[in-house]
Amino acid sequence: MKKISLYLLPAVLLLMTAASCASGRRGGSAGGEVTGVGGTSWGEPTPYGMVLVSRGSMDMGPAKADSAWNIEADTKGMSVDAFWMDETEVTNSKYKQFVFWVRDSIIRERLADPAYGGNEAYKIEEDKHGNPITPRLNWSKPIPWRNPDEDAQRAIESVYRTNPITGARELDPNQLNYRYEVYNHTEAAKRRNRLDPRKRVYNTDMATPTDIPQISKDTAYINDEGEIVRQTISRGLTGDYDFLNTYIVNVYPDTTCWVNDFENAYNEPYVRMYFSHGGYSEYPVVGVSWEQANAFCNWRTDFLKRSLGKDGIYIEPYRLPTEAEWEFAARAGENDNMYPWEGDLTLSEDKGCFYANFKPNDGNYVKDGHLITSRVGTYSPNDFGLYDMAGNVSEWTSTAFVETVQDLTSDLNPEYRYDAAVEDPYRMKRKIVRGGSWKDVAHNIRSDIRMWEFQNEQRSYIGFRCVRSQIGFAKGQKAQK
Repeated sequence: MKKISLYLLPAVLLLMTAASCASGRRGGSAGGEVTGVGGTSWGEPTPYGMVLVSRGSMDMGPAKADSAWNIEADTKGMSVDAFWMDETEVTNSKYKQFVFWVRDSIIRERLADPAYGGNEAYKIEEDKHGNPITPRLNWSKPIPWRNPDEDAQRAIESVYRTNPITGARELDPNQLNYRYEVYNHTEAAKRRNRLDPRKRVYNTDMATPTDIPQISKDTAYINDEGEIVRQTISRGLTGDYDFLNTYIVNVYPDTTCWVNDFENAYNEPYVRMYFSHGGYSEYPVVGVSWEQANAFCNWRTDFLKRSLGKDGIYIEPYRLPTEAEWEFAARAGENDNMYPWEGDLTLSEDKGCFYANFKPNDGNYVKDGHLITSRVGTYSPNDFGLYDMAGNVSEWTSTAFVETVQDLTSDLNPEYRYDAAVEDPYRMKRKIVRGGSWKDVAHNIRSDIRMWEFQNEQRSYIGFRCVRSQIGFAKGQKAQK
């Protein structure tokens, strides 16, 4: 059994202001009165390319019945805490940075491999004092793209392949696998999973539990055939590591989605060009599954931590938005908003300009000025400063889909999470998508409409954007009404 380990270190400095460390007030003497003890906090800068959505509440879901679409009025009051959200959908350019980072990590791993010359400069195994540490890649050592020696040339070329038809040199998507670990804080926090059995039940009329809690966790590895093998195992609780889940995800987008989503259509140019050609750099990435979007979020979090030199502390991770966060952000916290803008129309009455990229008429994709996706930020933002929250591409959320999901969730930061095991029925692997896309009619780009897709599907009309929870309540910040 062969495992691939990709060490999470940044390739370049992220374009963000470094966080500053500020000490809170210290406890002191005040005539014997309790004055409190402060703590050390990290002043969090504005995340690059993100907009702050202040905490607020709204009625989630459609407020009006629509018999033509078999929709019943079904709202639920809810509140969400403040979070940062990408002002646009993740672009091809940003996702390509992830893909290239994975490529470069594989090359560096091989440059350090004795089979490719064993250049020890590409892997750090000791600290500055000479003490052994967990080996990690040395990103300060550049890859010799120009004038490499024979061993380095073999390492570089090993991630590429020759197209058997065109003879062109191209990346081998099958090798671009990203390994990461996620600690399940929610499961670890549950009382039933506490290591000390005396703390699992507070009712003193009941005996202390003697059974060992069973934990379900995800693991993954690369087999001898180079295939990703994912397993969900159950085991008795032994320690904190039982809440650590391991994933290996192939990160390259499915560029063939343009053909597979549309039968009897000439979409081959998009297969060849949409992700790779520079002309589409600022267009939303598509062909990315829910699983790949989560991998991107994890990489982006670690990229930030290493760039800021904060590897030893916890920072709020980049993640997919919950369904509630997405709807609150799209509707700008307004109960009356069916779309990210005021009113029920999809174009301005005075100027006749469309508010979003969608399919205005049967067979007429170009009436709004675009055939497929449009460059992100083409249309005006909503009142929160967020672009393309309707149309362009539908967007993954973190929320799992079941028909009764609205009845299952709390009204405080609502979220329904289900990490489907490999052996689970396929219907249990559905995740909620929101916002509609360039191929959808006006009804389907409404912000109050729930849709879903299977978590491993890769569509030409589904992308994503990231969020990060805001830590604390910024001084001078006002809550949403």
